[in-house]
Amino acid sequence: MLGYRCCSDFDSIPEREFEDLLAGRTDRVFDAYVNIGSLETQIRVLTQRYPRAKYIMMDDVDKSADRHDPAILTALEGANLLRLRRERTSTWRDLCEYLKLAPPNGQYPSVNDIGLRTCQPVSKMVAPARRLRHDPSPWIAKLRVDWRGISASALEGQESLGALRVCFEDDLAQIQSARWLLRNDTFPGNLGLFRPANVTPAPAGGLSLAVIEEPLGVRNLSAAAISSRASFLFGRFEATLQATNVPGLVTGFFLHRDSPRQEIDVEILGNRPDHLLVNVFYNPGTNGAKFDYGYRGTPIIIELGFDASKALHQYTIEWDPCEIRWFVDRKLVHRRAIWDPTPIPHLPMTLHVNTWPTASRELAGRLALRALPAPAIVRRVAVDTYDPDSPGQPATAKPKPPVKALSSTDKSASFY
Repeated sequence: MLGYRCCSDFDSIPEREFEDLLAGRTDRVFDAYVNIGSLETQIRVLTQRYPRAKYIMMDDVDKSADRHDPAILTALEGANLLRLRRERTSTWRDLCEYLKLAPPNGQYPSVNDIGLRTCQPVSKMVAPARRLRHDPSPWIAKLRVDWRGISASALEGQESLGALRVCFEDDLAQIQSARWLLRNDTFPGNLGLFRPANVTPAPAGGLSLAVIEEPLGVRNLSAAAISSRASFLFGRFEATLQATNVPGLVTGFFLHRDSPRQEIDVEILGNRPDHLLVNVFYNPGTNGAKFDYGYRGTPIIIELGFDASKALHQYTIEWDPCEIRWFVDRKLVHRRAIWDPTPIPHLPMTLHVNTWPTASRELAGRLALRALPAPAIVRRVAVDTYDPDSPGQPATAKPKPPVKALSSTDKSASFY
């Protein structure tokens, strides 16, 4: 539900979080726990520690069958409990009446269980990095010195990234219209209007993405962007780039979607091209959900050790259901686990490369108009992934049986 930080689908939660929950400490990270196997034996403690908490259990369709553990039901006697029957989960009514919330505008989601995940050793910063100011959002966990999110193993039902098929590797010698879209729009915070004419062949190969000062009516600057026509869900995404070093400009390589907005960024800022900004925007929901919290996201600035505007370098995003990893010249520079500080984006996104002038001096400095026109160079883009829009699995993928989640009918409850 809107506004809840929800830890879900884990067989256990990190030890420190578990201890804080049972001790009743107020600096807990999560507001809700859903299908957490390790909490089954602690329900009596939880009802005593949190007398105002809400508990939701999913009942079986067969009214004559009750597969809940009697000990759990006994422990929940007197608690604020909703027993939600599966045939009543197609609408918001019962849940919203119980939580005393107005029903959302969106349709009740119909999604498959993702299965239980296993906690792994906590991921840590790889290269020197600094967190920047982020948005106040329900989906961003508050920073704690000892908190690094939840590092989890990939699901058994997901294809391993090692078995990905190569969708394409493009040297961009020619723009393939079936693969790439040259943008002619803009977005809030962009001082320029993307124009296809600003995407031109670079002298040494690849494409030049230029920012130019010119009157366009709605804008006085033009910018350049290419976007994939296809959407992708998880995989490895690489670009060979030479960024611009003009203050006020941003060179970007990223994945993005709207409704709900989710995004994974690589950005090089014109006023400090010896740093890399990586960012994640997360909003919950299924396709079409109107969640769009935040314009800053959760940015991290990383020292590169070189000037990215002086030569071409390779930038890589590896995105899987449990973690995001960023590489520069094949060297791992940063990684994020689940809730570090957001969940991992989970919906298909399109791929973008652009150069644009930002309205935010805080982000990339004051725009140096006298240095325009200014190009960034993209020489190569490679994508290893599955196409979620494809009607079937790729030939290399062998479907596996779905993982059975530990649902409430398997002796688990949801805790709010």
